[in-house]
Amino acid sequence: MDDATEHTRPSDATRAEEAAEARRDHVPDRPPTDEEVEAARSAPKDPNAAAAYEEMAKRGANQEGEGRLP
Repeated sequence: MDDATEHTRPSDATRAEEAAEARRDHVPDRPPTDEEVEAARSAPKDPNAAAAYEEMAKRGANQEGEGRLP
């Protein structure tokens, strides 16, 4: 059997650990460095970013066909 078509069933312990992990707070492993903060502040801002975000949100909400969630 091909590995891509072989299915496994997670154990109850695996499911419980995944559920516990999903409820934990997600925190970064380290704070940003001064260089990273400065790079973020000085990065060029795209004035069309908000409009593009809104358009993609609307497309996702009105998606039809393959990949659509009920």
